Amino acid sequence: MIQFYAPDIETTLTLPQSDSQHCVRVLRMQAGDELEVIDGHGHRFRCILVDAHSKHASVEILERTEMPLPWSQQITVAVAPTKHMDRMEWMVEKLTEIGVNRIVPLLCARSERKEIKVERLEKIAVSAMKQSLKSVLPQILPMTPVKQVLTSYADAMRFIAYCDRSVPRVSLAQKYTPATDTIVMIGPEGDFSPDEIKIALDHGWIPVTLGDNRLRTETAAITACDTFHIIDQINQA
Repeated sequence: MIQFYAPDIETTLTLPQSDSQHCVRVLRMQAGDELEVIDGHGHRFRCILVDAHSKHASVEILERTEMPLPWSQQITVAVAPTKHMDRMEWMVEKLTEIGVNRIVPLLCARSERKEIKVERLEKIAVSAMKQSLKSVLPQILPMTPVKQVLTSYADAMRFIAYCDRSVPRVSLAQKYTPATDTIVMIGPEGDFSPDEIKIALDHGWIPVTLGDNRLRTETAAITACDTFHIIDQINQA
């Protein structure tokens, strides 16, 4: 099943240039063919191609279907971008496939990467959303200072995962409450600084470990997110 992405489909009735090109030039769809379009806001549209233009293909909407995410809570992963951007891009792809509402790139004291291109990450998230047959695009925030995040999200379960064994931690799987708004923070390759960990604990963040193995930043983010979903599914069984 191929899904096309057009965030303003209801008002424009037109596919963006990239999706128009894929529809017309790659798939060779013609006027009268049916296609599915998602808007990234939780809606799927059954459409007919009206004008098979390779830059701005136009459609007629036949049916609109609500397609909410299969989990009820808000899941936020706040993670320091990796030094090599391809690993960060891979992480965004996998988090979107697994299921996340928000990704917050963290600027930490030990961050090796201090800038990101949100637009590039959003394109990767769009592709992963379509591939995994979702219709809600996760929000990707600009680079955000870690101390700003540490003093936010008071209404959610707040976890901070770090490697420093001198500061006691508990298992994320044991502390997570199913179907609860949740944020987990994952630090840079050099881990959170002692000051950042102290501020987190002072603000009520729960210090957690993701297992006995030391994980790469992107692996830790994916592991944490998947832990939430697995526990939710077990709880629903």
